[in-house]
Amino acid sequence: MDIFNKITKKHNYDIAKEKGVYPYFHKLYSGQDTVVNMEGKRTIMLGSNNYLGLTNHPKIKEAGIKAIEKYGSGCSGSRFLNGTLDIHLKLENDLAQFLNKESVMTFSTGFQSNLGIISAIVGHGDYVICDKENHASIYDGCKLSYGKMLRYNHNDMEDLERKLKSVPQEAGILIVTDGVFSMSGDICKLPEIVDLAKKYQARVMIDDAHGLGVLGEGGRGTASYFNLENEVDIYMGTFSKSLASLGGYMASSSDVVEYVKHTSRPYIFSASMTPANVCCATAALEILKNEPERVENLKNISSYMRKKLKENNVDIIESKTPIIPIYTYQDDKTFIACKLLLERGVYVNPVVSPATPVGQSLLRTSYTANHTKELIDEASEKIVEVLNILKEM
Repeated sequence: MDIFNKITKKHNYDIAKEKGVYPYFHKLYSGQDTVVNMEGKRTIMLGSNNYLGLTNHPKIKEAGIKAIEKYGSGCSGSRFLNGTLDIHLKLENDLAQFLNKESVMTFSTGFQSNLGIISAIVGHGDYVICDKENHASIYDGCKLSYGKMLRYNHNDMEDLERKLKSVPQEAGILIVTDGVFSMSGDICKLPEIVDLAKKYQARVMIDDAHGLGVLGEGGRGTASYFNLENEVDIYMGTFSKSLASLGGYMASSSDVVEYVKHTSRPYIFSASMTPANVCCATAALEILKNEPERVENLKNISSYMRKKLKENNVDIIESKTPIIPIYTYQDDKTFIACKLLLERGVYVNPVVSPATPVGQSLLRTSYTANHTKELIDEASEKIVEVLNILKEM
């Protein structure tokens, strides 16, 4: 049989294109901001993870330009060999101090961070236990490891304990959870997870990609939000969201970081973060430290949008984060809603099966510290208008 047979058959994306409701790969003519030029027209951006609104900050752009002028466009090698610059070490030291952890190591992408951490830590005979709604990169990290993966129902602590009980007593256990779940916007039940980890001698890792800059004291993330910084063994995070760059990191004890540095294949065999990415992330972290009010602004504008939607009886998933998912239930209606909103100058992200259970499709909206109430008023009015159109279909 030809391996390309699965490629040549008709797929859902082909059908969406034929119907004129294909919602992906829209062309941007501007940088990420609260208002962008998408497909040649003014569009309110409600689909970005630019939580602190820093991607166009002049200090960050200046940092990237100066980095290229001094260090060039890339490192031409891995961190393990010729690719460690002084600026890599500065970013790692600054981030370790901010997160109150002994040590930090950086990866070239956030996705690569989960691949590199989990595959290095979880070995033969070990178990990694995951929330079912964890990010895809966590699952791929589990597949890359030599351990056995178990999954527990989303935020279901009774199910987590059942999985922990099933693990052989002599096996090592790593519990991995998103801090803030990227699709639903809800927060993990970290206090209960920590208690169960102690009971069953497991270690805890949090993917804080959507928690850094969003939750906790000064935006320090999920563990800080619960005042459990000393109880989480490994933080993973990205620079592509709140810190306005590209890359990822692991924060942990010095011995864990040193072990992963010397055993992680995705780390050892990948080129290091580019100078511009490093310096942009460093500058963004400095702004976060000096302007903690951005975290409060983000919380306030998200609460304002949540209130506007609820006043209009919009069916949303409740959360305390800048991710507000709106139920559209059916995949086809989700695609239609995205098309109608984009025509009205609002961009949102479609979330359809298998990313959600069948019949629970969503419009994923997300907000930044730079959104204004005026923009929120305009966007919410158009969302309500489109949802009313859907009801009549």
